[in-house]
This record gives sequence, C-alpha cells and structure tokens, in this order.
Amino acid sequence: MPSVYDFEALSIDGKPAALASQRGKVLLIVNTASACGFTPQFAGLEKLWQDYRDRGLVIVGFPSNQFGHQDPGTNDEIASFCQLNYGVSFPMMAKVDVNGSAAHPLWKWLTAEAPGILGTKAIKWNFTKFLIGKDGEVIKRYAPNDTPESLQKDIEAALAA
Repeated sequence: MPSVYDFEALSIDGKPAALASQRGKVLLIVNTASACGFTPQFAGLEKLWQDYRDRGLVIVGFPSNQFGHQDPGTNDEIASFCQLNYGVSFPMMAKVDVNGSAAHPLWKWLTAEAPGILGTKAIKWNFTKFLIGKDGEVIKRYAPNDTPESLQKDIEAALAA
C-alpha cells in the first residue's frame, strides 16, 4: 500500500525531491497558482509554515497551470513571484499537472486516497489542500476556499498524534 513517502517530485529549482525525506512529519500539500483569486493564501500558508515547522509541519506547494491558465510562468518566475509577493520560504515544487492522464503520480494518489465531493477524483481548482499524517497517509482533503488559518486545529491534532 503506497504512502506519500513513495513519491518523488522536482523542486522548483529542478532538483529531485524525495518525499521520503519528510518521513515522520505532517505534510500539507497544496496546488498553487500565481494569478488566482486564492493566491493571497500564500501568506496564510507561509504563516502556518512559520508557526508549525519547528513542530514538524512541512508545507509543499505544487504550482499548476491547469485552472484558467493562472500560473503560466516558468518555475523561476513562479519562485520569484512567491518570494517577492508573499515571502514564501516553504518548499515549492516544479509546475505539474494535477488532473488528467499527465497528472503527477503523487496527485493521482492524493485524489484516489481523498476524493472530493460526491467522490470526484479531480482537483476542481487552485489551492486544493491535502493534510498528510506522520504515517504518510492522507488525513483530509480541503477545498480551495478553506483558508490556511481554518486548518490549524487539524494540523495541531496531526502534530500531536
């Protein structure tokens, strides 16, 4: 039975990133975009990262251009935008597809493990979030309009588990 630790991605600077290196930590995995109505959530995600990283939370952003073409830039442009506008210091991965036949394998696994409303496996929009426990299993899926601040209770419970 796979867990999040069985997947790898490329970091936004093109280096391989094995999620196994985060074993034993709580992960919040988010598909992001730089020109979306939810883009200001980067600030809330960064605050969660600052508040909880020393307790074992890792936030991982995956830019995607699949929703309204709201992240058309290169990985370098995305990284610069996130840093300059929101002070993002949590790990960002290279741009990926989160839906369809070309979806990154991690996203295929996430959507199978935690389907959305009415059992849909597709990601509906930017800033869909997945909370992963220390055991590498999905705890919960959150909608794009669920603010980072609203996840605090669940994050604290996962960190305490």
